[in-house]
Amino acid sequence: MTLNALFCVFGFAMLYYGAGWLVKGSSSLARSLGITPLVVGLTVVAFGTSAPELVVSMVSSIQGKSMIAVGNVVGSNICNIALILGMSAVFQPITCHASVVKRDIPIMIGISLYLLILSFNSTIGRFEGATLFGGVIIYTFFNYYTARKESANGADEDAIKPQLSTEEAGFMASRGKQLLFISVGICGVVLGAQLVVDSAVKIMTVLGVSEKFIGLTIVAFGTSLPELATSVVAAIKKEMDISVGNLVGSNVFNILGVVGVAALIRPIPIPGGFFHSGLLIDYLVMIFISALPWFMMRKSYTITRKSGLMLLFCYVGYLIYLIGKA
Repeated sequence: MTLNALFCVFGFAMLYYGAGWLVKGSSSLARSLGITPLVVGLTVVAFGTSAPELVVSMVSSIQGKSMIAVGNVVGSNICNIALILGMSAVFQPITCHASVVKRDIPIMIGISLYLLILSFNSTIGRFEGATLFGGVIIYTFFNYYTARKESANGADEDAIKPQLSTEEAGFMASRGKQLLFISVGICGVVLGAQLVVDSAVKIMTVLGVSEKFIGLTIVAFGTSLPELATSVVAAIKKEMDISVGNLVGSNVFNILGVVGVAALIRPIPIPGGFFHSGLLIDYLVMIFISALPWFMMRKSYTITRKSGLMLLFCYVGYLIYLIGKA
């Protein structure tokens, strides 16, 4: 128990420093390429911080632990928005680019609904996995193409130029240093999260907690730690587009990339059936939580501290539901 506690402390330290390096490298890369930090947050940062979800779900799929493979993604997506976005907004009210509300959040909601439809027959097969994985490729190219188009039109020029001259943002001109900070940052948050997850799962397993509960809570929270660390640090440093883009992009990648790859490796059955397992409720909570930021930001493009507290209360309520059911 003492050893696990030490691993947790060391893991959190790696998360903190890794997140800081990742934000610094990513924001500098975006500015030097002439694209908005939002696009880097939606792609490079989001995919990097989703690495723990990918690894956990792949291993769970190979081992036949389908409820952890699916529960990890559903629980992580709920955690990303309700807990992490809420906590980030409490630290610093978040104002994002209009495209997040008009384009990226609706895409996230639509993909969540698609996963719901795929799960109705209580199995996510290889063909369904292929459609999901194909979606993440399309999503990545779509973001890159849109960013280049906006840059060519000068749509974001005014947003980028002031940031380039801001020393407080820690801009690094060297491309090598940018990539080094991003790589080391991703390694830090991923390895740190893995240390926390491993120790927590061991403790919960000894206590005799169910596989689904572990997947939806401990594993989901643990694999969301990179997003938590990165988004909170980004919000504190006023890199709002990276903070929001990281979470929205991560949720998209979790469904398309993580579930897609896991299903391609091995079809994912839902023990007891989709409806009787109670997973339908978790899916509906995920979709509801995904839609909340759109309602909060549709007019001012800002999540206030009050809205952040509302998201946190939603997460606490969901945890109470899970604990009561367990």
